[in-house]
Amino acid sequence: MKTRYTFGGDEHVYVEMDDEMSLDAFFKSLSMSNAVRDANIAGVTEICPANASFQVRFDPDVISPDDIMAKVKELEHKAELAEKRMKTRIIEIPVYYQDPWTHETLMRFRERHQNPDGTDLDYAAEINGFESVDAFIEAHHSQPWFVSMVGFVAGLPFLYQLVERGKQLEVPKYLRPRTDTPKQTVGYGGCFSCIYSVRGAGGYQMFGITPMPIYDAEQKVAHLKDFMVFFKPGDIVKWKPIDRAEYDAVVAAVEDGTYEPRIAEVEFDLDEFNADMRGTNAKMLEALNDA
Repeated sequence: MKTRYTFGGDEHVYVEMDDEMSLDAFFKSLSMSNAVRDANIAGVTEICPANASFQVRFDPDVISPDDIMAKVKELEHKAELAEKRMKTRIIEIPVYYQDPWTHETLMRFRERHQNPDGTDLDYAAEINGFESVDAFIEAHHSQPWFVSMVGFVAGLPFLYQLVERGKQLEVPKYLRPRTDTPKQTVGYGGCFSCIYSVRGAGGYQMFGITPMPIYDAEQKVAHLKDFMVFFKPGDIVKWKPIDRAEYDAVVAAVEDGTYEPRIAEVEFDLDEFNADMRGTNAKMLEALNDA
């Protein structure tokens, strides 16, 4: 990987680990972000990590652009030496695939889509070489996902599937964005799955919806009372397919304050994962099943 350093306007340094997403690039980005934070550089006002990059905002009245660039570059060696291991949590997220709400929405915007005669899942299954939508859905939920970034809108997680490179699902975004997306839609764009934390515009393909809130500015939802945003980078997600009755049951539990997400504490080691992806996933899923 060749790290690229550039300025973003007058107040930002942009650091890109790689042109493409990978867990190696993510871990290096996270390690460098932490190193910049721990260095307590005078003039740094914000650090924003992303999937395979990060951005540092600085006050040019306190530190010059050349000086901040030099200090950030000096920290790259710490990221290269950092341990690629973290304690994290694996979370079961219920998904109602092919639900009526995202279906109604996607049908309103077919003129903006690559395949105006089918659904988003029809298109995703076809271009990824699956014989049916059900087979594609199985591939989407059967193996866990890694939260590599939280943002775009408040609380929205970007999720990268923990599978071999050749088995990554890839689906382009809409040709033109929609002006509507239901809250808690499970979407897909490029190699990333996501959950739309709020209702709004969007261009990711829509596969289903989760009844589990992931963002609550008022912090009234039971599992969001400590913090309004549920996900953190490094979280691991396992989708659980549910039907309409199960969806309604979770919605009711959320409303009466009795719903609690299924979560297990695990350790993720990138070297172990790269050496045995299926074995590592099976061990994490076993921990979740025992939770």
